[in-house]
Amino acid sequence: MSLIVHQLTKSYSTPSGPLPILRDVELSLAAGEAAAITGPSGSGKSTLLHILGTLDRPTSGTVRHNETDPFVLPEADLAAFRNQRIGFVFQDHHLLPQCTVLENVLIPTLVHPHLRPDDRNAYAQKLLERVGLAQRLNHRPAELSGGERQRVAVARALICQPAVLLADEPTGNLDRNTAHAVMDLILELRQDLQMILVVVTHSLEIAEKFPRQMEMRDGVLHPVA
Repeated sequence: MSLIVHQLTKSYSTPSGPLPILRDVELSLAAGEAAAITGPSGSGKSTLLHILGTLDRPTSGTVRHNETDPFVLPEADLAAFRNQRIGFVFQDHHLLPQCTVLENVLIPTLVHPHLRPDDRNAYAQKLLERVGLAQRLNHRPAELSGGERQRVAVARALICQPAVLLADEPTGNLDRNTAHAVMDLILELRQDLQMILVVVTHSLEIAEKFPRQMEMRDGVLHPVA
């Protein structure tokens, strides 16, 4: 698996002309590699992550997952690609309050064509055990701590066995100790499952855990020595 970004740009139309957000971004990651992207608010970090995850489209340039350019796919195929190949973890866990922990993790599998109910239930329970929530399967989000809710979100992001995991400020709402524990877990799972991992964070402490660090400044992605 590889993720290759070449000369990626993104701009938005405004009454006074195009507003550039990303400028000629270059990025190349192979299976099992992890990168952290830091930078000030408004520098384009989240926009880049959304394009990598096909939630937004570039103005120009290319994003390739292996040999696939997802942005040439028909909309239905693009949605299936996103569901099966990409996992997302956001700053807010976005769990459904009326669903149990197990049900929340299983939600992405409802539209996955290749996962049988028995297989997906067993894998969901395995993931929840892996993130330390084996005893919380039937709890609802309101009964969990902030760190536990975010670990449910991590398990949900992994349920379809994605090749790429994207995390946008995944520890932003957590206290320092819990933030480090959750990020250590994400990095460990990335290594075990040989996924590509890209994390956007404001925390330099969190970024220092990553073998590759980059900084976004005015829409340009710079390597951090």
